[in-house]
Amino acid sequence: MYPVITASVPLLEPPGWAIAERELFALLDRAWRRFVRDFTGPDGRLAYDGELTTRDGVDDFYETFFNWPQLYLLGGADDLLAESERHWEGVTRQLTELGMLHDEYERGYDWFHQGESLLLLYFLCMAAPERWRERALRFAELYVDPAHGNYDPAHRIIRRPHNGSDPAREGLFDGGSYPWLPREAVTYGFPLEWLLPPDAEEPPRERDPRLGEQMRRRTGTGDTAVNLAASGLVFNALLLSGDPRYRDWLAEYVGAWRDRAAANDGILPDNVAPDGTVGGLLEGRWYGGHYGWSWPHGWYSVGHAAVVAALSAALATGDESFTDLVRPALDEIISHGKVMAFTEADSSLESKWSVQLREDVDTPTLHVPFRYDDRGWFDYNPMLMGVPAALWHHTAAPEDRERLERLRAAGGHDWRTVRPFRSKEEAGHEEPWLAYLAGDNPDYPERILAAAQAQVRHRLTRMERYRGRAVPEADIHLWQQSNPVVTEALVQLTWGGPQVVYNGGLQQARVRYHDADARRPGLPPSVAALVSGIDPEATVVELVNLDPEAPRSVIVQAGAFAEHHIRGVTYTVCDDPSWIGGLYDYGHREPAVTTASIDLDGPWLRVDLPRSSRIRLTLRLALRARTPSYATPFDERDA
Repeated sequence: MYPVITASVPLLEPPGWAIAERELFALLDRAWRRFVRDFTGPDGRLAYDGELTTRDGVDDFYETFFNWPQLYLLGGADDLLAESERHWEGVTRQLTELGMLHDEYERGYDWFHQGESLLLLYFLCMAAPERWRERALRFAELYVDPAHGNYDPAHRIIRRPHNGSDPAREGLFDGGSYPWLPREAVTYGFPLEWLLPPDAEEPPRERDPRLGEQMRRRTGTGDTAVNLAASGLVFNALLLSGDPRYRDWLAEYVGAWRDRAAANDGILPDNVAPDGTVGGLLEGRWYGGHYGWSWPHGWYSVGHAAVVAALSAALATGDESFTDLVRPALDEIISHGKVMAFTEADSSLESKWSVQLREDVDTPTLHVPFRYDDRGWFDYNPMLMGVPAALWHHTAAPEDRERLERLRAAGGHDWRTVRPFRSKEEAGHEEPWLAYLAGDNPDYPERILAAAQAQVRHRLTRMERYRGRAVPEADIHLWQQSNPVVTEALVQLTWGGPQVVYNGGLQQARVRYHDADARRPGLPPSVAALVSGIDPEATVVELVNLDPEAPRSVIVQAGAFAEHHIRGVTYTVCDDPSWIGGLYDYGHREPAVTTASIDLDGPWLRVDLPRSSRIRLTLRLALRARTPSYATPFDERDA
């Protein structure tokens, strides 16, 4: 059971953010239905009749729908969950026919891409845990059970960079050399650069040792840091089952990488040989592994995998020292930061930042190095805020908050600016959101909701342009580029959390909601929510029922996985009905609003919202006071 508070403050002039929020929900509902008609088949698969000729592609099919069940969890349409499940099933059949899956799971590929593929599954598990439990546990067992060939418990490593359901899939490519395209060579360079003398001419691709047998032997076996993203799959299984085997595996595997980082002056290395030695295949180098510090993305791949693993292990075990898997490396790249214009940087991610920075590409601001090789640190980019924001959201620690403040002080661009873009990660607006939470960006809710509307409408226009066209293999990103579901704004504003870490993370949230009457997750119809502060001692949530006739009931949940306890709540009250005025008054008076407080001790609080009412809650939370799980308030009440 859980306590109940009834809102009593009248809603007279609906706040602009509340109207904009519900309008966004309505627009998104129309947009995803349009996408289904334009780009998918009767069984939910994508409209594609070509082949997949490399190991790449599974992620691009699943990514298209990754945030559809997330929208359902936020309060999207009742039938959106079944529609999301239908697309997972259809795409899975499609990819199986294309030879990419075995027993519904990736045959073998790197975890930078596997993490992207699995976001759809994680949100489906969060929305309907009982229906997805068996499948998700079966997938996790591919890593937890050494009999499947992926995990070596003696050396505490995942045995190879390309891993999955097919133990026969070895190396990094099929054929004689890695299929590196000329434009990728220009953008990222080559792995194993040190194999050629500095003044050597570039050999033909099929005879380049950096792309052939040397790459297969040195980087196609053993563990690599990006495999840490597999922790999300195992943590998801723990949330579903509570089986301590999954907790123990996380402690063992992530703990091994934490030990390796500690032995490397705190900086996470990116490669481990089959015998368990860091640098064992790279002549002692702690860098240079597949999807590691040197090639192709550096911090962009290593940092995301590290924070996924650190937060999964910390939540699973209660051991906060796992977050030290992230901090030293994060602080190391910041220590090498330089103030420059992006147009002067050697960034390998030009297409990302030119859109995200827009008019500030020429503004001097802090850039940090993403990559490291024999030359030292290079590949300077603006700080990706997803990792430090996720770290601070989890810990609420002063040192993690102070890091954000230092980054803002060092930046040359205005953190309050909301730019109109939708990145691949459906994220990137952390700076203005953090400024809002700091009390320095009061217009942010309405501006980010307007930006979200713009992106949906832009995607609808893109869909109109491309529907009905045959999609060649080279253009399979079309679907995710056209996905009209945007959720970052709703996640920040209603859940008080950052968007999910895209390469395999599980959702963070200070609060979530359930519709008490419909007995499903998400905000009820006509209800808007705004989280304006996430300090554990004062997490501030406003709920508004815009419906002029029907009451609504919302269950507020502390944490994405009910992992926090609500210790107490202070809430707004209007006990004096005199604001209505007399029979012959031409207008209303200003309602007299006071506050009341109650003590609680649990993860859930029910708020009854009469028609046209609002309430502001100031929650006092005990972070991580409860074992995280996918349990719902309905499970508890029915138990």
